[in-house]
Amino acid sequence: IVGVKKKGKKVVAVVSAMGDTTDKLLNLAHQVNPYPPKRELDLLLSSGEMVSCALLTMALHGLGESAIAFSGPQVRIITDEAHTRARIQKIETRRILEELKKGKIVVVAGYQGATLKNDITTLGRGGSDITAVALAAALKADLCEICSDVEGVYTADPQIVPQARKLPRISYEEMLELASGGAQVIHLRAVEIAKKYGVRLHTRSSFNQKEGTIID
Repeated sequence: IVGVKKKGKKVVAVVSAMGDTTDKLLNLAHQVNPYPPKRELDLLLSSGEMVSCALLTMALHGLGESAIAFSGPQVRIITDEAHTRARIQKIETRRILEELKKGKIVVVAGYQGATLKNDITTLGRGGSDITAVALAAALKADLCEICSDVEGVYTADPQIVPQARKLPRISYEEMLELASGGAQVIHLRAVEIAKKYGVRLHTRSSFNQKEGTIID
């Protein structure tokens, strides 16, 4: 993140919950009530991303960078009312653009938004990918990088097929086909949004600086 900023780029970082936090929160909910109300479940599950968002921003400050953290509702990611599987209806970019103009790195909690009634919603599994691509579209970003534990898109699962090759570039259509077939690199809905709004994607590893796969 800091490296990209030092190249003169404006940076918005979207974060997921750490590790198995979401599963732990789900387990807590089901210990209290086997059938938790979805509105309150969204309130609980959204906290995982907020923790990551705050901690990453604190770490950036520790590195001497100017950064600011926001939840999804704070940057006005407006969704419908379908709790636990909401869809983004609108994003108001004014606050993010104001902070970017001040030279700050903007860190946003993924996977979440709010209804017009200000009820917190979540976007379903893989929702942080959706947040990242939707924000990139709304901000007309040059590139949306999806960083995970894989180095890009492969011809097959490299853990199962050792001779699988990493693809340097594929089309939206090819990625949609792979995602529909169960590829876990990027959420299907995120690819659909990228294709619709022409958002260029780069899937790469969080753990090294190797080039991943460009999707456009």
